[in-house]
Parts: sequence; structure tokens; C-alpha cells
Amino acid sequence: MIFERLREEVGKRVIGLDDVIRDLFLSFICRGHILLEGVPGLAKTTLARTFSQCIGLNFSRIQGTPDLIPSDIVGGEIYDINLGDFKYIPGPIFSNILLVDEINRMSPKTQSALVEAMEENSVSVGGKTYSLPTPFMVIATQNPVEFEGVYPLPTAQLDRFMIKSKIHYLSEEEELKVLTLKNNEEEREEINTILDRNTMEEVFKEVDSIHVSRAILKYIRDIVVHTRRDKRVVLGASTRAGVQLLKIAKGNAYLEGRRYVIPDDVKDNVLKVLSHRIVLDYEVEEPVESVLRDILDRVEVPKGDFRYD
Repeated sequence: MIFERLREEVGKRVIGLDDVIRDLFLSFICRGHILLEGVPGLAKTTLARTFSQCIGLNFSRIQGTPDLIPSDIVGGEIYDINLGDFKYIPGPIFSNILLVDEINRMSPKTQSALVEAMEENSVSVGGKTYSLPTPFMVIATQNPVEFEGVYPLPTAQLDRFMIKSKIHYLSEEEELKVLTLKNNEEEREEINTILDRNTMEEVFKEVDSIHVSRAILKYIRDIVVHTRRDKRVVLGASTRAGVQLLKIAKGNAYLEGRRYVIPDDVKDNVLKVLSHRIVLDYEVEEPVESVLRDILDRVEVPKGDFRYD
């Protein structure tokens, strides 16, 4: 299976992040963007770079800083004295895989430069629209423990991320494996590309063709609606969130080797898809993940044969 080969290749550089690698590939085959949350030094950049190598796509990295401006990302027009006119110089956003490191260190104005790109796969500069390469995926990282010199992502920006995946510290055994790997870097294996463009397009088509019964569609709808009716929630899941949950459920079914979606494909990914999208009342002390689990317990799970409508 493609994912097993991918995990094996990425594992040559990245130790102990199998769940995050799965989330990364899941977002990719569903043609979405992913937000990685974790403290610095947990191989987020290495993961993104190795992932792009494995799937044979070009990679760009942007380091988020407060003085970064939109043109540093999307590019801008400069005057060409030979042409006697302005000439557009593309920015680093013109890549297949764009890593935005510490996105919450960028000012809101600069963060907003990503919104059109993430939704429309294009950027507008000087009154002209430029299409981005396809496929296009943003992998953004943020540090959850720093509060100085950071700008919380606005709701509109967060809603563009299909998945939020948390990266935690490695186990003691995994830490030792990392040290061993780094101690013998001259012996490390080469990364092999496991996907070509044709195979990639076939995977996208297979995911799109996964069957979703009406009962599953109603189940997704009920989960989304319940987030809006819960008294602890001041901002429930949007319609876009429901669509993203549907896409992720289809991608999960593909990774599980099924041609149809079952309720577990939805349940297993609700926290990843919705936790960064809903806003709790300031008086609520429990975490958003706890609220979502409670909502899942209250929504009736459909039963039956989901291979057919």
C-alpha cells in the first residue's frame, strides 16, 4: 500500500511520529491543508521536507516573523528598466508543498495573504490573479506555549486548515533512536520517491469516488449541528467544517482499504477536523476535545450496511 511505503520512507528521517505522518498523508490525498501544533525541536520541518521528497513534489519554507510582509510570501511587482514596465516576481508560495513555520509569529496582515491561496489555489497581485501549482498544500506549524510576540490565528484562517495535528514529545526509546540516527548520519539511507504524477492523480480520483451513504451524510450533519446548539460553544462548526469532515472520512476509508465510509471514519477524525474550528464560552473550563467527545456521545450513530444508500 502507498501509505505503508510512505511511512517507511519518512521513517528514515523522522522517528516516532506515525500518527502525524498519517494525518499529513490524509490531508494530502483529500487536497487539504494541515496545522501542526507542538513545541520547537520536534522535527516538524524535517517531516514536511521529507514528506515532499517522498511524493516527488517541490518544497518551500517560510519562517514566520513579525516583520514579514505579504509580498515576502506571494511575491510582488518590481520595475524592469529593460522592459520599461513592472514585472511580477513570484514568491515562495509558488510550490507544491509550502511549510509556514511558526505561522502565529506573523502579523494578521501577513497571515491573511495565505487565505486566498488556501481556498482558491491562487494569489492576486497588482490587480492580476496567478494560479498556484497543483497540487498545493500548506503545512503550518505553531508553538502552543508562547504568548509573547505571537498573533493568534483568526477564525477565518483556522477554518482553512482541514486538520489540526498535535505533536508530542517522543518516548525514551524513540529519543534513543533519534540520537543513534544522528550519530551515524553518514550511514543514513537515501529517500526514495514513491509517487509520480499519474499515480497521485489516480489516488485523488479513488478518494473522490469513495461511496458515502445518506445515513453517513446525516451523521456528519448531526455532529456539525450539535456543535452549534451546545450551550458551552459560542461558535460552532461551519458548513465548510462539515464538508472537510466528509472529505477526511472518505480519505480515511481509502487508507483503511474500503470503498465506502463507515461511522468510525467520521468519529475517529472529529477531533482533528473540528477542535480548531469551534470556540468555547470563556467560562467553560473543560478543553474543546472534551466538549467534542461529549457531543459525539450524544449524537446517534447510524447502523446498517453502508455500502449502499
